[in-house]
Amino acid sequence: MKYLQTDRKVWSFVISAPNSNSFIGMGFSKDGKMVGSSAIVGWVSNDGSSTMKRYFLGGESSAEVVPDQGNLQLVNMTSSIIAQNSTIYMAFQLNTQVTPTNRLIYSLGPMGRLPSPVNYQLSQHRAHISTFFDYNSGESKSKSPYGNLRRSHGVLNMLSWGILIPIGVMVARYFRQYDPIWFYSHTTIQSLAFLLGFVGIVCGFVLEDRLSSHVDKHKALGIFILVLACLQVIAFLVRPGKESKVRKYWNWYHYTLGRVLIILAAANIFYGIHLGGAGTAWNVGFAVTLVAFFSISIVLEIRLWMTK
Repeated sequence: MKYLQTDRKVWSFVISAPNSNSFIGMGFSKDGKMVGSSAIVGWVSNDGSSTMKRYFLGGESSAEVVPDQGNLQLVNMTSSIIAQNSTIYMAFQLNTQVTPTNRLIYSLGPMGRLPSPVNYQLSQHRAHISTFFDYNSGESKSKSPYGNLRRSHGVLNMLSWGILIPIGVMVARYFRQYDPIWFYSHTTIQSLAFLLGFVGIVCGFVLEDRLSSHVDKHKALGIFILVLACLQVIAFLVRPGKESKVRKYWNWYHYTLGRVLIILAAANIFYGIHLGGAGTAWNVGFAVTLVAFFSISIVLEIRLWMTK
């Protein structure tokens, strides 16, 4: 985005984006959110004709995004939008008594779906970002949409499936001499992990819906992990007595399912960190945690075999 205060009451803006036969938009918001803001949206049709309109973003549905409304005042005959090579450019001037808000929103429409000249209704955007812009320095700081929801999804799943579940397994494996404390500790830890993990996965579903993202592999792994966890809960409820002949087979099932769950959860957490662009620090932090668990398990395993 380029900008210039061309007059005491006039601000000029130019934005560009990859040309993918979609609309581009720039919104001016009071709080960084889409709802309640006003925007300038433009597109170039297949026949080469261009359109630019003001919109009031009254809600998240297309019906609540109203054309020719909002508090932006365009300077007449100064707006244009062109597609050149693989890039689309939109330029406009705003007539404003004060400096425009520094909470800016950019959006890209769905590919191949331009607004109809009948009602100029916008389709749901395929990408958007909210930024804090400093007009003095020209610096822009991006704010990831639904940041709190992203963090909740990541932290809850990492804490539950990636940390608490392995701890619960180690308690059951290496502290059986403290009966029945080990059993109640194992049950409490795994129950807490299941509840936190369930909430974390629900957050993931909500996040996918709001971002209209496509994370099919990550989602499928998450659902499969949840199914394994549910099977573990069912197995706990129907576990046979210690004297039962089928108890050893139940133990094999319970152990195997638990370890498969841990391996898949660890892989999906790393994959989720990659998809979310959380950065190296999260990868390193979780990797160090897993190495610590593995090292502790080796020491406890050696101790277990020595005491047999």
